[in-house]
Amino acid sequence: MTLKIIGTGFGRTGTNSLKLALEQLGFGPCHHMYEVRDNPEQLPWWENAARGDRVDWDVVFANYASCVDWPSARFWRELCEKFPNAKVLHSVRDEQEWISSVHQTIYPALRDWDRHEDGPTRDRRRMAYEIVVNQTFGGRLEDREHALDIFRAHNDEVCRTIPAERLLVYDVKYGWEPLCKFLDVPVPARPFPRVNSSDEFQQQR
Repeated sequence: MTLKIIGTGFGRTGTNSLKLALEQLGFGPCHHMYEVRDNPEQLPWWENAARGDRVDWDVVFANYASCVDWPSARFWRELCEKFPNAKVLHSVRDEQEWISSVHQTIYPALRDWDRHEDGPTRDRRRMAYEIVVNQTFGGRLEDREHALDIFRAHNDEVCRTIPAERLLVYDVKYGWEPLCKFLDVPVPARPFPRVNSSDEFQQQR
């Protein structure tokens, strides 16, 4: 198996709904941060990536047809180069809704990583804190305007870097039609999955 779809959007842009949608469309399994939570054997790969060590992406994604969300979105440039035939799916969201959601969910969970006892949860959140808070937002995710500047710059860079014929900029509120057209698959009869609201995120922490 090789990656067919690379998600470049930040977390809290509907990535869990997108994961479920891609799996329903036959592009699964889809990698998401929840995969690291549910498969602790993956953690060393992402810790190595966070340190800047060499990572064999073929091994990391050997069992996945697609990826969305962090931690993979942090390495979107490397992945797009490594898998040149993969389509690029850039999830977006209203920026004010996005930062409010981040501050209600991801940031509190990662900020408090060192309050956990030693073990997989602490290690995973430490890795995520390094990749998301430090490396993506320069240690300033709590700064609303700074985080929004990073969000905008990331969106612009993806659109500037990836050829238009390879890229779909997508908001999950658009539903099935543009996604299925981009992937050249039929539109399912079932409703588009909409999951992982801020309240649901808190319940899964």
